[in-house]
Amino acid sequence: MSDFLLRGDLHDIDPEVAQLVDLEHSRQMHKLVMIASESYVPAAVREAEGSVFQNIYAEGYPHADMHVQTEAEILDYDRQLPFFRRNADRRYYKGVEYCNLIESLAQRRGAETFCPPHLKPEDLYLNVQPLAGAIANTAIYEAFVQPGDTVMTLDLLHGGHLSHGSPVNVTGRRQRIVHYRVNEETELLDYEEIMELAQREKPKMIIAGYTSYPFAPDFQKFRAIADSVGALLLADIAHTAGMACAGAYPNPVGIAHVTSFTTHKTLMGPRGAIIITTDPELAKKVDRAVFPGMQGGPHMNKVAGMATMFKIAQTPEFKSLQHQIRANAIALAQAFKDNGARVVHGGTNTHMVLVDCKSIATHDGEPLMGDIASRILDMVDIVCNRNTIPGDRDASRPSALRFGTAWITQRGLVEEDMREIASVVTSVLKTAKPYTIGEKRLPRARVDFDALLAGAERIGALTHKAGADAKVRKPAYPHFWHTTSAKLKSRAAFACILVSGAQAEAFLNVVLHGSVSSLNTNERMNNTVLKRNRKPLVDVIVARSENGYELQMPTARARQTIQWLRALSDGYVIFDEGDIGMTIPGPVVVQE
Repeated sequence: MSDFLLRGDLHDIDPEVAQLVDLEHSRQMHKLVMIASESYVPAAVREAEGSVFQNIYAEGYPHADMHVQTEAEILDYDRQLPFFRRNADRRYYKGVEYCNLIESLAQRRGAETFCPPHLKPEDLYLNVQPLAGAIANTAIYEAFVQPGDTVMTLDLLHGGHLSHGSPVNVTGRRQRIVHYRVNEETELLDYEEIMELAQREKPKMIIAGYTSYPFAPDFQKFRAIADSVGALLLADIAHTAGMACAGAYPNPVGIAHVTSFTTHKTLMGPRGAIIITTDPELAKKVDRAVFPGMQGGPHMNKVAGMATMFKIAQTPEFKSLQHQIRANAIALAQAFKDNGARVVHGGTNTHMVLVDCKSIATHDGEPLMGDIASRILDMVDIVCNRNTIPGDRDASRPSALRFGTAWITQRGLVEEDMREIASVVTSVLKTAKPYTIGEKRLPRARVDFDALLAGAERIGALTHKAGADAKVRKPAYPHFWHTTSAKLKSRAAFACILVSGAQAEAFLNVVLHGSVSSLNTNERMNNTVLKRNRKPLVDVIVARSENGYELQMPTARARQTIQWLRALSDGYVIFDEGDIGMTIPGPVVVQE
C-alpha cells in the first residue's frame, strides 16, 4: 500500500486490549448484571457507535429548518445535499452534511418515540449532544437558574442524584439547594409535605426523577407544585426513559417544562444523554447551555447510535421487554419479602429494588452493610451496588443494596428466575457474620463457604439458561474464584496447586496446619490444608519452588481446595468463628 492508513482488526494490532475486551465480554455473559443503571447495548447500536462518524468534528447544530422534517424528508439526499451546499448551517466546521442528517434523524426518531398523544413530534425539541446525564443536568442548571437561586430536589440519601444539587457536585455549589424527603413512616413521597416546602422556600426549579427511589413520581402533581410557586419543573428520567417511552412508566414530556435522561440505561443505547422540551424559547436556552456552554464538539458516533436506539425503541419487542423489566422487578421485590428481607419503600413499580441489608444479618450487634454485601454477591456472580436509604447518616456507609432488572430481562429471565435470585441472595447473606475493622470501624463481613459455593452454582445455572451473545470469545480461563480449568478432570491420581505472590508464605502459615517458613527451595514437607474452624480439609505435600509453593494432593480433592484457598485469599469466607475479623494475609495467586 502507498498510503499511511493503519489496517487490521483489534486482535491483530493490539492483542492485549483485545484480550481485555474478550475477558470483559466473558464476564458479562458469566454473571447476572443487576446494576440498575446498566443494560446490554444491542450489537446494531454498538456498530453505529463504532462507525466513522467517530472521526468528525461537528460543533454546533443542524439547520433549524430540519427540526420539522419527517424521517423521509431528512433522508432525501437529492434535496438535502444541494440545500446544504447553498445554505449555511449552525456548524463551525464543513464536511458535516451527513452529521446534520444523522443528528436530525436521531432528533426526529426521539421525538416520535417520546411524543405524548396530545402533541406532534415537531412540537418536541431534542438536544441529543450531552455526553452524559450529569452534563445534561448541569446544562439545565446553567440555562435556567442563576447563582444563589433556590433549587428543590430529593435528598441524595433518600434516592436523589449527585447532579441534582449534591454539595460534592458543581450543581450543589452555585445554587441554594433545599431537599424534600420521603415520609419517615411510609418511605414514600408525600406531596402535601413537598407542596408545603415549595411554598416556604419558593424555588426557581424543582427536580422530579430519581436514581434510587423505586416508584414513579406523579408528574402532574409536581407540575402543579411548580406552577404554584412559579418554578420550572425538570423531570429527570435517566433510569426509566426506556420504560417511559414504552408505556411502562409515566412519560413526563409535555408535563414537565424540561425532561432529561441518559440513553444507556433502560433505553439500551450509547452512553450519552438527551434534553427535551416543548417550548422553543426554552429549547434555545438549552442549546446554548450545552454548546458552547458546557462542551465542544459532540460525539457524532454516539448520536448515530442514538438514531439506531430510537428505531429499536419503537418496536413491539422493545415495548414488551420494558413491561417485563417492570414485572420482574415487582416479582423480585416480593421474593425478597418472602425470604425475610426488608424491601425499602415497600416495593417497586419501576426496574429497581432496594433491600435493607440490616434486615438480613447481624453479628455481635454489628449489622450487615451494603458495600460488603455487594462484594460478597459479586463472588456469587450477582453484580449489584451498595446504596443509601432513608435512615443512613451519610453516603460513605450505605446500608442497602440496589438491584436492577433491565439487563437480566434482556437475557430472557422471567418472574420465576427472580424468585431464585432472591433466594440465592438471602441464603448467602443470611450466613454473614458482620464485623468492623480499624479506628473508623469500617464494615466488613464473612460468609459460609459452602453457602457461597452453592449460591455460585445456582446462579451459574441461571446464566447457563439465560441468553448469551454468540460473538463472545470465551477465554480459556475466566477469572472467577469458583472456576477451575479442565486440567483437574485428568485421570491422574494427584494434582498440583501453585500458591504464589508476595504474601504466599504468610498466607500458607495461616491456612495450613504447619508453618512453611523453614522450607528451602526444592524441599518438601507433609502438611494439611485447614478448613473452617481449623479442621483438616486435605493432606498435602508442600514443596517450595522458585515460583512459589506447590501443594500436591489427590485430584478428587483439588477443585474444592482451589476454590477454598481462592476464597480465603479474597477474604469473604469464615475461617475461624472464634475470630471472625482475623486477618488472613493476601491476596495470593492460586493456580492448578
